[in-house]
Amino acid sequence: VAALQRQIFDFLGYQWAPILANFLHIMAVILGIFGTVQYRSRYLILYAAWLVLWVGWNAFIICFYLEVGQLSQDRDFIMTFNTSLHRSWWMENGPGCLVTPVLNSRLALEDHHVISVTGCLLDYPYIEALSSALQIFLALFGFVFACYVSKVFLEEEDSFDFIGGFDSYGYQAPQKTSHLQLQPLYTSG
Repeated sequence: VAALQRQIFDFLGYQWAPILANFLHIMAVILGIFGTVQYRSRYLILYAAWLVLWVGWNAFIICFYLEVGQLSQDRDFIMTFNTSLHRSWWMENGPGCLVTPVLNSRLALEDHHVISVTGCLLDYPYIEALSSALQIFLALFGFVFACYVSKVFLEEEDSFDFIGGFDSYGYQAPQKTSHLQLQPLYTSG
C-alpha cells in the first residue's frame, strides 16, 4: 500500500526515475507474495535481494532531497531523466502550503511557470525523506520475513519424505480393479 501511494504521488510530480523504481518494487512485492503463497523459496530470495537494492535507492532519495554531499535538487534531471521541469508533487501540495505564481519571471519557460511556496507545515524534502524512511523500515521488515520464510521452505524441502520413502517395498500401488480386459486393436491398412 505504501509503494502504491508513493507511485501515485510520483506520477503526479512526473518524476520518472522514482516511477520506474516504484514499478519494479511493486513487481518484486507481487513476486514475494507469490513465492510465499506457492512455497517457492527462490522467489523469496530474489525478493530479499531486491529489498537490498530498494533500501539503497531509498537512502539515495533521502540524501537527494536533504542535499547531502554533492547531491542537489537543482539537478532535477536525476529524477525526471531531463524530460520535464517537474519536481515533487509535495512541493506545491504539501500540508498548509500556499502557492503564489510569479508572473513575468525571466526564469519561466514557455510552458512552465515560476511559483513561490510559503507557509508549509512540513517542507516537501522532509515529506519525501519521511516517505523513503518508511520504505526502508518496511523493506527491512520484509527482508527479515523473506529470509526467515525462505529458510523454513528450504528446510521443509530437505526433510520431505515421499509416501513410503525411497524404498520400493514400503508402498504398494493399488491394483486396477477394472473388469474390462484391454485387447490390442488391429486395423486393416
